[in-house]
Amino acid sequence: MSAQSTTRQGPPGPDPDDRTDAVTRAEAEARILGEVAELLREVIGEEYVVDMEITMATSFNQDLELESIEFVALADRLRGRYGEAVDFVGLLADMDVDQVINMRVGEVVHFIVDSLPTLAPAGSA
Repeated sequence: MSAQSTTRQGPPGPDPDDRTDAVTRAEAEARILGEVAELLREVIGEEYVVDMEITMATSFNQDLELESIEFVALADRLRGRYGEAVDFVGLLADMDVDQVINMRVGEVVHFIVDSLPTLAPAGSA
């Protein structure tokens, strides 16, 4: 009778929590990418950006032609959206000029995901 409960030996199968964490991070990255793209469109305001697909690979300099004042505006909007935990100005301060010039949207998305203390479910913001 208790044989059924003790027949399983060896290591358990894949931990479903590991898969859930990966999915949660991927979902968070997709959600935050959409939010960052929206903020960028607001900051840049140029007609060509409105219809542009902004992806993780989109560069701030070559693709978006972001000006330094627009970086400041983006930092302000990121702080307003995500709070003090996302210190975009601090991220930029730790980079040299070439790193900032060559930065891609995906780097900002990863920074935001890594900075947030918890990943809130979509729609909770």
